[in-house]
Formats: sequence, C-alpha cells, structure tokens
Amino acid sequence: MEKVVFGFFVVLAATLNFGFFIGDISRPELHNQYELYAAVVVNLIATVLKFGDRTQIGAVHLATSLVADLQLIGASFMWVYAEHISSAGLTAGWTASIVSLAGGALVANMISVVLLVVETTSSHRG
Repeated sequence: MEKVVFGFFVVLAATLNFGFFIGDISRPELHNQYELYAAVVVNLIATVLKFGDRTQIGAVHLATSLVADLQLIGASFMWVYAEHISSAGLTAGWTASIVSLAGGALVANMISVVLLVVETTSSHRG
C-alpha cells in the first residue's frame, strides 16, 4: 500500500503541474492559480514521502522533488507578487515567467515519473 500511495502522489504531482503548465504561456486566463497551489501542495506531500528512501534512486527522487518544489513555490510567490503587490498586475510577462518556472518543475516531475516506472519495472518479485 505504501508504494501505491507513493506512486499516486508522484503521478498526481506531475499531472497537476502539467495541467497548470499547458496553454498559451502569456495568457493568464489559461493558467488557474488554484491549480498551481494544488500542484505546490501535492509536490510537497510527494517530497515528504520521498524522505525515507535511502537508496541511490531514492536520493534522485528526492532531488527531483526538491527542484519541483523550489520552482513551484517560486512561481506561486511570483503570482502573489504580480497580483497583490505589483502596480501592473498579472501581465503577460508575469504569466510567462510563472509558467516558465512551472515548466521547469514539470521537467523535474517527469524525471521523477520516469524513475518511478524504471524502479517499478526493474523490481523483482521473490
């Protein structure tokens, strides 16, 4: 059951990240702020689940998760700044920067999914 929960959060993190990322990079209406925040929360949960693994592949899982967390949290801070502090508001430029950070997180999440699939297919039942 532990592997199911772990796999669930790894895949959910990637799909939420993808859902936020997809769409014209400069159009704010195509990128939902709540989807970004959900991606942050699920990525943080996935990161916590990766702390117990002491293997080499576990270390790479954790590294990819930390990269995704950093980029998604950065994107969230940029969104908050653009909407609530910047006098210009959420412009196409701000949106492009936010979505670009989410794209970097998506790459990290995809690496994590690939690692999960490789780890799953290479495991032997005894």
